[in-house]
Amino acid sequence: MNILLVEDNQEIAAFVSRGLSEAGDVVSVATSARQGLIEAAANAFDVIVFDRLLPGMDGVDAVRVLRQSGVVTPILILTALDGIDDRVTGLEAGADDYLTKPFAFAELYARLRALARRQPVIDTDPTRLEVGDLVLERPTQIVTRAGVRLDLLPREYKILEYLMMNEGQLVTRTMLLEKIWGYRFDPKTSLVQTHVSRLRAKVDKPFNGELIRTVRGAGYVIGEP
Repeated sequence: MNILLVEDNQEIAAFVSRGLSEAGDVVSVATSARQGLIEAAANAFDVIVFDRLLPGMDGVDAVRVLRQSGVVTPILILTALDGIDDRVTGLEAGADDYLTKPFAFAELYARLRALARRQPVIDTDPTRLEVGDLVLERPTQIVTRAGVRLDLLPREYKILEYLMMNEGQLVTRTMLLEKIWGYRFDPKTSLVQTHVSRLRAKVDKPFNGELIRTVRGAGYVIGEP
């Protein structure tokens, strides 16, 4: 996706931009409503993310200006204002979706993909997950491969569950940091790589066929070889 992110909070902008870039998307960042309006009018984007509270102009007013000028690109408003009236105002101004802060990156990414007419990252919530001969029973948290029970540590289980919930989809390092550890920033450690490496030693190494694959510079994908 080619995405325009209009956000004046540098930490949030960096977090979202990094996560989207890891997923293979192209991100342009604008730090003011005026800059966002210029970018949106001059370039073709698959989706636009507008913060609500921006320097010089409310994000909702900026969305209204874009719609009045004929820009039809799908727009998601990102804001700390979570009142019903605030959401209605944004949608009536021409926004297609509305997400309140704090937010989960995985949800933001799924919403953006939906707006760009792609499938969301997670679309089901089954109790039994299967990838090839790997089976994860969510009610009991029992994991087996080729009928052999795997002894996973709690975080290894959570990582595997998240990967299997997104079978065939890229799961980025940012998604795992947020989903498994609750980080909304980069701790600058090899935390994810270390845990995934240990998980692969249990899931893949003793068996025929690699299920968990590394996408260099992006993240991980689980699927049949």
